[in-house]
Amino acid sequence: MKYMLLIYGNEEAFNSIGAEALAELIRETDALNQELFESGELIGAYGVADEVNTKMVRVTGGTPVVTDGPYAEAKEFLGSFMIVDCDGLDRALEIAARAPSARYWGVEVRPLMHEANVGP
Repeated sequence: MKYMLLIYGNEEAFNSIGAEALAELIRETDALNQELFESGELIGAYGVADEVNTKMVRVTGGTPVVTDGPYAEAKEFLGSFMIVDCDGLDRALEIAARAPSARYWGVEVRPLMHEANVGP
């Protein structure tokens, strides 16, 4: 079963732990990602750009309209996410608990419902 593990935060939260702790968190995250990649459970892990770089596309009357900024007002934003393919929810929760970010901000775990059917 595939799960998305989401990590939310904001600049204030990230700065609150200090540069050294943040650098260690990144090293620990990289090590966990490598372990999960080697076990075949990690599909991918991605950091996303700050919310100030967000664009929203809506189609109104058949015309795309692009606006700046996040689509919703929020104190926190999506900072990164992982996609894992593991035996079930218990394993996904175990992986989330091992994520260094869980010590500071928490890790949201969502089952992925279906995949796009692409290819020849």
